[in-house]
Amino acid sequence: MSSSLQRKNERLLELLDKLATEAAKGTPIVVEGQKDVNALRQLNVEGKIVSSKTSGKSFLDTLIEIEQLKVREVILLLDFDRRGVELTHRLKQHLEKTEIKPNLIFWNQLYSLVGRDLKDIEGLPAYLETLKKRIGD
Repeated sequence: MSSSLQRKNERLLELLDKLATEAAKGTPIVVEGQKDVNALRQLNVEGKIVSSKTSGKSFLDTLIEIEQLKVREVILLLDFDRRGVELTHRLKQHLEKTEIKPNLIFWNQLYSLVGRDLKDIEGLPAYLETLKKRIGD
């Protein structure tokens, strides 16, 4: 049991390290709210993080903010609940029309690792702590 948890922990840490590397290279990350931004910062992810639901921001406001970044690619890292999935799909469709590549690799890998256990990005730091305790580190 513990070895499978250990592997999951290693894969999660590796994925978050890759995410931090991409963000440091200048690829913006789009999340839902300020708590998601804070969680990524807590996990040492620096760089531009766009919050799509902060201060009454509309869907259009988020799209405009992303377009104004003048980038070719953004990482979509919205929540794993129904609303997060819908927002991810809508953003993906609209970004493709503006020729900005929506990167869903991190979202898909994260979802495959923790999708059953975690519904939002803001819960990642606590999830990792719980995982560490269960492994026995």
